[in-house]
Amino acid sequence: MSFRGYYLSVWLPGLLLLLGLARPAGAQTFDPRSAVPPDSLRASQETLPARPDSLRERFDQERLINRLQAYTRRKTIVGRAMSGLLNFTRRQEEQAGLDAVLLDRQFDRHSFKIVRRVTIRTLDAFGYSLTDSTRHPNALFDKVGNGLHIKTSRARIRQVLLFRPGQALAPQALAESERLLRQTPEVLDARVLVNERTTTRDSVDIEVLTTDVFSVTAGVQIGSATSGVVTLGDQNFLGLGHQVENAYRYGSEFDNAPGAQTWAYEGSYTAPFRHFIYAQGRYRDEFNYRSGGVSLRRDFYSPTTRYAGALSLDRYVLAFPLTSPAPGQSNRYYPLTYNVQDAWIGRALRLRSYDLGYENPGRIIVATRVIRTQYQAVPNPDPIDVPGYQNNYYNGTLLLGTVGYSVRRYYKDRYLFGFGRTEDVPTGTLVSFTAGYDMNSVVPHRYLDVRIAAAGYSTRTGYLYGAVDLGGYQRLDQGHRWEQGLLTGEFTSFTKLYHTGNWQYRHFLSSRATIGLNRRPGDYLQQGITNDRGLRGFSPANPIRATSRFVLNYETTLFTPLSLLGFRLAGIAFADAAWVSERPGGGSPFTDAPYTGFGLGLRFRNEFTVLRTFQLLLGYYPRGLNTANGTRMYESTRETITFSDFGLGAPGVPVYQ
Repeated sequence: MSFRGYYLSVWLPGLLLLLGLARPAGAQTFDPRSAVPPDSLRASQETLPARPDSLRERFDQERLINRLQAYTRRKTIVGRAMSGLLNFTRRQEEQAGLDAVLLDRQFDRHSFKIVRRVTIRTLDAFGYSLTDSTRHPNALFDKVGNGLHIKTSRARIRQVLLFRPGQALAPQALAESERLLRQTPEVLDARVLVNERTTTRDSVDIEVLTTDVFSVTAGVQIGSATSGVVTLGDQNFLGLGHQVENAYRYGSEFDNAPGAQTWAYEGSYTAPFRHFIYAQGRYRDEFNYRSGGVSLRRDFYSPTTRYAGALSLDRYVLAFPLTSPAPGQSNRYYPLTYNVQDAWIGRALRLRSYDLGYENPGRIIVATRVIRTQYQAVPNPDPIDVPGYQNNYYNGTLLLGTVGYSVRRYYKDRYLFGFGRTEDVPTGTLVSFTAGYDMNSVVPHRYLDVRIAAAGYSTRTGYLYGAVDLGGYQRLDQGHRWEQGLLTGEFTSFTKLYHTGNWQYRHFLSSRATIGLNRRPGDYLQQGITNDRGLRGFSPANPIRATSRFVLNYETTLFTPLSLLGFRLAGIAFADAAWVSERPGGGSPFTDAPYTGFGLGLRFRNEFTVLRTFQLLLGYYPRGLNTANGTRMYESTRETITFSDFGLGAPGVPVYQ
């Protein structure tokens, strides 16, 4: 059993006991019949208000909430403590599932007007709401949290906006700016509005409202008496949008080699600049793996982006086994050290539109990339130890080019990963073809890759996403053999939001396939079937050296109306299955029985912090777990599913992980 931070062990028991006392967080409703009482002589039974039997009524939720609210107004110590713990403000929900075209065209009448003034207002992380202007931080918990928080600077907000004072307002700039603000890790929610009172025929005033998240994260995850993970980070360092991440892991349990490193560290620092340019430095140090690098990048962050590119420099120092050890013996590791220089640039070409003031969402994107790899040390085993081994690591330069077609649209919805906040759902189409040439000193290679992805969304039926990617190298020698191939597939779906009173639920289904095709000896999927690549909560007794896998995940999430200390509660039930191939080189994963996992749990979501979700789960794993009874209780921050955008990025080779 693992916990993230000491505060879980302190607050969780009390939290579970008080969930029944927490207030329902449903939206306010108004029944016109309550304004004028019906005529009891003429009204039908359906129009008369229901009167519960006072003798059989067991629980009056509204009366209990009113009594608790009155108790929190007392000046006693207990009353003040209850006031800091419980929040009785009723939430106001927004309309969701809006049409993507309508979102893009909601400000059409203001297109090409001159932006006269931009007013930016940033709100603290706790106690504020963009959907309810009357909400203010009254609870002690909110005030203490805001006192420790540094608000996002207006300069950082301006970096994300797609318009500037004195310039003409481009179509879709307002809707896209709002979406981009919500996607930044330091902003919880955003509204970009036009001040209709001051707007004229040729100029416009714009108001930008944002609410922050509490950006500092820290945690301790205890895996056993001698192992764990300590994390510390800040997604909005000094309110400038800089991201600092640190993770220290101690007590490695997967290798018994003499002198094995028993600790690991991974950290990075990312700084944003104007025009959506990001600079990053990163470092990773663990047993038989060290890497470090710097990069400068600009993505196709919006459908209106014309240019994108990146430049990065990285160094890797690794050691890995080429064969499985004999029973009772430890692995024998071989060194691999190399440097990588990577640069790419892309251009998005707009298609003609026959609708003035509205751009065609389709884009033709062309991009080119150069990757140079230089090896300082490569495996050189004895032929007796590794029969038939061939060295496939050579200095070389990989030239890549991509042509693709992309259509991107975004919908708004709620109750996907958050409890009622506005969330953007990407849909669209992506078709790309990548070709490359690997120049090296031994055998040149040709590289080919094809990717197809599409997604659709409806408030009536839900969301459906599918993608297939196939790529590989062809040796340009006498044999023309294909190698280092990779076939990946992804399927994601969720149903519409079902309602049962103030309780709401969805079903989620996702699947991922990673099939290695004629891979090199020693190539294994790094995460096997653990973490977000396989069975949630699965901790194998022995490392699974997977070369191919197929994973199926199902989950039902029940969103409750309960809230306490800013945390909303959801119940989850899940069932996972993973088929694995451990044969060298890859191949079909369906030759052996699958690993499975089933479980129940609670998900706590706090929209005001960067670490917004943590879960307490109880899982049962019939096969492969390192416990005798196959059960495990653990804590996790894994999201249900992850969205894939339809913007084309750098031409590249899919990562085998």
